Amino acid sequence: MDIIALTALLSPCLPFLLKAAESASADIGQDTWATTKKIWEKLRPKLEAKESARIAAEQVAANPTSEGRQQFLREELADLLQNDPELAAAIAQILQENPVPSGSVQVNQTITDNQGQVIGQMTGGKAIGRIDGNVQGGINL
Repeated sequence: MDIIALTALLSPCLPFLLKAAESASADIGQDTWATTKKIWEKLRPKLEAKESARIAAEQVAANPTSEGRQQFLREELADLLQNDPELAAAIAQILQENPVPSGSVQVNQTITDNQGQVIGQMTGGKAIGRIDGNVQGGINL
């Protein structure tokens, strides 16, 4: 299971989850909120039973964008899931049934007759610039 993805999913929701706020779906999105609530139902008793994990969740809830706090929560989640295979399987099943949207952006564009400037595919902030002359065949840059 990808602990980083799980932490990224939980982090913005923890302030609402710890307060059991139903209004969160308007701020977060209904699909994300529904998936996170399902995971939280499984995870909450285990987090509350382990003080360091509970503290990690509270720390992320207080500052969801803090990378340091997210790292602390990732470590606690990894420990919980490693020591409880049933919990790990239950959360993996929820994530499989409700895939979390990826944060990456991909742009595909085909341009003709542009004086050699072509962007074929742009992923993760990488761009292909100007190509002069004739290019044929499958080109990977």
